Amino acid sequence: MWPQIFMFLLSMVVSYLTQPKQKAPKPASLSDFDFPQSTEGTAQIVVFGDVWIKDWMVVGVGNFRTSKIKTKSGK
Repeated sequence: MWPQIFMFLLSMVVSYLTQPKQKAPKPASLSDFDFPQSTEGTAQIVVFGDVWIKDWMVVGVGNFRTSKIKTKSGK
């Protein structure tokens, strides 16, 4: 029984050490999205704030920036 447990633990360690390393996914950029664009002369609705509208055009997309999350740890 003990040799079987030892072989099991040994195989678990070997499989953990030989598994491929995961690469971190690339963060999404603005070019990854496909926003519909308006053509010249088309009337557009101007909205201030967050609302639901029936207009399907995206005229402007704002403030898509990435920044590191900074947290303060306790003492």
